[in-house]
Formats: sequence, structure tokens, C-alpha cells
Amino acid sequence: MSRLDDSSALNMYLHASLHDLGAAAHTACLQRHPEDWRTYVVDRNVNYTNVCRTRCKFCAFSVDDGDARGYVLPRESLVAKVQELVDAGGTQVLLQGGMHPRLGLDFYTGMLRDLRDVFPSVQLHAFSPPEIWFFHEQFGLPVDEVLTRLVEAGLSSIPGGGAEVLVDRVRRQVSPTKCTADQWLDVMRRAHAMGLMTTATMMFGHADTPADRIEHLHRIRDLQDESLARGRGHFTAFICWTFQPLNTQLACQDPQCQTVSGSVPYLRMLSTARLYLDNFVNLQASWVTQGPKIGQMALFYGANDMGGLMMEENVVAAAGTRFRLDRQEMRRLISEAGFRPRQRDGFYRPLE
Repeated sequence: MSRLDDSSALNMYLHASLHDLGAAAHTACLQRHPEDWRTYVVDRNVNYTNVCRTRCKFCAFSVDDGDARGYVLPRESLVAKVQELVDAGGTQVLLQGGMHPRLGLDFYTGMLRDLRDVFPSVQLHAFSPPEIWFFHEQFGLPVDEVLTRLVEAGLSSIPGGGAEVLVDRVRRQVSPTKCTADQWLDVMRRAHAMGLMTTATMMFGHADTPADRIEHLHRIRDLQDESLARGRGHFTAFICWTFQPLNTQLACQDPQCQTVSGSVPYLRMLSTARLYLDNFVNLQASWVTQGPKIGQMALFYGANDMGGLMMEENVVAAAGTRFRLDRQEMRRLISEAGFRPRQRDGFYRPLE
């Protein structure tokens, strides 16, 4: 079967019926994942600071340096949060924060070392490409050197946050002081070359067009081809979600942009991604933004993984979207969809 090209993907995304698109994606998913189980991870998101110089227009969570609401979590709080995760049977912590103008690199490496020393078996999934690019600029170090120091301190893998849509025209509108699309991809390319596993994400439906969304998929598929050929690190999964607008300052000024929200645009994008990203093994449902029921439906629209329990989530919640699941509910949703639930680790290896 020939690889889906951009024009065909765009036409399908725009014009195929949701039923036909979902059915095709589900068939492709079953070919990749014929097993009778679907996975989830017990994890926790920890935002170590909310102070950020970038102040992206879609973000309702961050504050400026000097704002009374700003914080930097002390070591004791970080350890306590991860201890709660471990006590709940969790295996992965996602560490992300703002681009704080007054923290040194030793803060970040010290945070990793502290957690690695206390919790040697917990996967430290930390620092998205914009954060790593910020470290490179802020501390005057090559990206490879930044990555090396973080890995030596305990970094396990890198989340795909901060991608938004990998088209610079869009990025200049929604996050003008954040790294460019090429810089985001460069961090991931260098991480993969070092043997690090990463994820890829897309937040769409703000200042982007449908063609921009396909361009985003094109760029991460190309990088995945390159990384797989190298035979070291690569993208383990793709996760997409729709822009959550409440409490943000973003308003689309481009007459071509198509701001979207709701379950149908999400399921259309997820299905298209499963068909286009033929070199990605895992696609994760975004119940955190879409709700548990749509997360469950995503298992029939290309997703093979329900994602994390996220014992803590602050960024999406700040934009007015608050969904929560416990382990029992997560397992029930997967079971009621007709699959056996299996807990996995952060590298998509089943734990049961």
C-alpha cells in the first residue's frame, strides 16, 4: 500500500465522512495492534514553576516573573508529589514548567538528581523542546551539551510539548517568543541521535488551517523516518488535542484560520493522523481535553492507548477544561470498549 501523501490526506481530512474516516483509521490501528488489549499509564504531571517569559497567547497557566502568583516548587514538594505517584502504583512523572528567567541550569539538573536518587525506578519524562532550546540560549550551551547534562542528571525521555502546530506563520501568532518549528525539530533530532525516546504532540484549532495541520504531520513523519533509519531514539507516540480557549488571550486574526473545538474535529484529526503517520506505533487518546467518553471513542478512531491517569494536571485546567479519571474508571472505559486494560510504562511496555 502506498504512503498517504499530503494532498490526499488533506482531502480526506476535509471531506471524508466521519464514519468512513474512523473506520479506515480503526482498521489501520488493528493492523498495527491486533492484540485484544489497550493500554494506559499511571503518571503525574508536575509543573515545577508557572513563571514563564514566553507568555504564549493560548496559555492561561503561566505568569510573569515578579507576579505574586508565581511559584517554584521546593525539593520537598517535588518529592512529596512523586511519592504520592509511587504509592498509587505510578511509574512516570512529567516535569514541565515555564521558561523562568532567573533559574540556573543547576536547578534543573539538581531537580532530576534529587528525584532520581529517591525514586530510581520512576521514569523522568521532562523538559519539552522549547524548554531545552531555552536552556541552550539562556546558558550559552550547545543543545547537545544541554541534553547530555540532563541525561547525566537522570532524564529518561522528552515529552513532545510546545509543538502546537509546526508552521512558523502560526507560531508567530500564538507563541512568537518560543522556539521555531525547525528548532523544535532540531531538539528532537538531536535527542533521538543520543538514543532518547520522545513523544510528538499537536495542539490545533487556534490560528492554524487544515493544511497547516497536515504540514505538521508531514514534518514529524519525516523526522521519524530519519530517526528510525538511524536506529537509536525515536518518537514513541503521537498525541493531538484541540485548543482550549477559556481564560486565554488568543483570538485568531487570520481569515483563513479555522478555530475548532469539540469531539468531531478531534476525532477527524486523530483518524487522519493514524492513516498518515504510518511510522508511528502508538497514538494516544486525549481524554484530558475531550472527556472520558470521547477518550473511549478514540479507541475506534485510531488510538491504541488511553494515555495517563494524570494524578495532577494544571495547564489544561487553567483553560477551563477539567476531567479526572481514577484507575478503576480508566480500566472500566477500556473494558467497556471491548478490550482488556493493561497498565504500561512510559516506553509503552506492558506491566501486566
